[in-house]
Amino acid sequence: QVQLVESGGDLVQTGESLRLSCAASGRILSFNVIVNTMGWYRRAPGKQREFVASITRSGSIDYADSVKGRFTVSRDSAKNTVYLQMNGLKPEDTAVYYCRAWVGPKDYWGQGTQVTVSS
Repeated sequence: QVQLVESGGDLVQTGESLRLSCAASGRILSFNVIVNTMGWYRRAPGKQREFVASITRSGSIDYADSVKGRFTVSRDSAKNTVYLQMNGLKPEDTAVYYCRAWVGPKDYWGQGTQVTVSS
């Protein structure tokens, strides 16, 4: 089993920045099981969960069009941690942000961290 713990969510004003972190842990990781792609998703009030950004172990990156140029995803594979630097935040970025990681054949989700952007 793998646990994902997100942190960094907060209440900010339009134009400000936040950095989210997500750390993967679990006994299985001590057996050199590789964490493959790690990514971020979000669910805004009244909407379905949507893709935000992802990064593979080799460093290939993908972003949703809505965040390109504002958000930057990165990872520290040695720490099994993924980050999301969010700049130029807008009220429409308000959502619960979830971390997702693929470990072997399975994927895991974190419990989410709230990001609220006031206008």
